[in-house]
Amino acid sequence: MPRTSEPGRSVSSRLLEVLFAFQPDQSTLSLAELVRKTGLPHATVRRLAMELTDAGALNRQHDGRFTIGLRLWRLGTLAPLTESLRSKAQPFMEDLYTALHQHVQLAVLEGTEAVIIERLSAPRAQHLVSHVGGRLPLHCSGVGKVLLAHGGADQIDRVLAGRPHRYTPQTTTDPAVLRSELAECRRTGYATVRSELTDGADSIATRIVDGEGRVVAAMSVVVRSGSVQHQAVLPSLIAGGLGVSRMLGWRPGIKIRDT
Repeated sequence: MPRTSEPGRSVSSRLLEVLFAFQPDQSTLSLAELVRKTGLPHATVRRLAMELTDAGALNRQHDGRFTIGLRLWRLGTLAPLTESLRSKAQPFMEDLYTALHQHVQLAVLEGTEAVIIERLSAPRAQHLVSHVGGRLPLHCSGVGKVLLAHGGADQIDRVLAGRPHRYTPQTTTDPAVLRSELAECRRTGYATVRSELTDGADSIATRIVDGEGRVVAAMSVVVRSGSVQHQAVLPSLIAGGLGVSRMLGWRPGIKIRDT
């Protein structure tokens, strides 16, 4: 349930509540939807939304609905981790895209999900429901498994507590099987997923490591099931991941460690 308006809450906390109501799958919201999602009074939400619009943080469309404004989007691109990763990974992603004509994406860990921070997609590639800024589960996506495998024992325990959600008949949900897959991923540096998140979509992902040996991101190629042999994709993908890692300061001999 959304939080209500508690006495004593600061104006800044309420402004952030309004901004964080927007999500990748809900990027356009009406005033009524903002009220429902934040739990704040209608008059308060209207005042804050108009102030954010005047400042350029929100944009108000002709129908009265709100979207994230250009000034806020520009601010988000300055986040040091994602901007550095995106700029350094871009040439390697472009090479993979040119060679394979498939989805190539870059993701980082946030909480118990993977967040896509960059993607290159061919027009006729396999349809995907996720997009840049979208979130992927860790237990059944390629980038998710790579990030989870290197996230430490506590992170793995949190994600595997109970029974992970089954998205398709192929989704692996058995904690023992998942732990075995994650151990193999730590050994090899890559993970493969076959129709576990989306029917008909396979993902091959590899790790990206910084100069301290921490896995800071994962890069993947997503293909239509049966259209490409995974082993044919792996050498180029792993080489790309190593290339990005070198740009971040990693060198052979630096031990890979948990984040």
